[in-house]
Amino acid sequence: MSSLIEFREVCKYYQMGDTTVKAADRISFQIQKGEFVAIVGQSGSGKSTCMNIIGCLDVPTSGTYLLDGQDVDQMDKNQLAAIRNKMLGFIFQQYNLLPKLTLQENVEVPLMYAGVPKPERHERSRIALEMVGLGDKLKHKPMQLSGGQQQRVSIARALAGDPAVILADEPTGALDSHTGREVLTMLQQLHAAGNTVVLITHDNSIAVQAQRIIRLEDGHVIYDGDASAPEAVVTPNLAGRGAAG
Repeated sequence: MSSLIEFREVCKYYQMGDTTVKAADRISFQIQKGEFVAIVGQSGSGKSTCMNIIGCLDVPTSGTYLLDGQDVDQMDKNQLAAIRNKMLGFIFQQYNLLPKLTLQENVEVPLMYAGVPKPERHERSRIALEMVGLGDKLKHKPMQLSGGQQQRVSIARALAGDPAVILADEPTGALDSHTGREVLTMLQQLHAAGNTVVLITHDNSIAVQAQRIIRLEDGHVIYDGDASAPEAVVTPNLAGRGAAG
């Protein structure tokens, strides 16, 4: 059985003047359906690069990225957009909600791009907002909500498309610690319900809430294993950060 997400010797290089920056340097890992994995590292470790590749927002310089067995590197922009809509649900640090739209309309945006008919969009968005405890606020605007509630809307938006992967990029970064814990609990509940969750974070205390940690440093994987193991939270060497994201 093929992995849901597979990196094979993935490299991503950027040219900055006369210098080649290795944001990802021969990274290999597999993520199976139903896992809750945290990709963790400091600024410059390569985690943002990995997130962009997993999310079909970027492609490797070399190596292979397979999403549900499909070689993403061979796809054009339209195919990448289509697989993003079909396979991936995004949760962002800054929520990325449209202020003039209601909560229900915000949740429906990716469904509209995916060509889902209007009645089905309405039903799926309503169910998704009920799942995150906001079923009584369908007609509210984002600015009428707290930060934690806005993040729950973005989780509902990710869920509404029934994605194969929920990709959460620093989802607690804009929240206070109490609200952040609520969002992490929600991600754990989604995992317990059978969803595949990939969490991108720089914060060890957040990463250890996952089932498995992939730790990056300077574009390399330096740990890949059980999040509860003592070696999972080894403080990385921060000298010589040279890579992007």
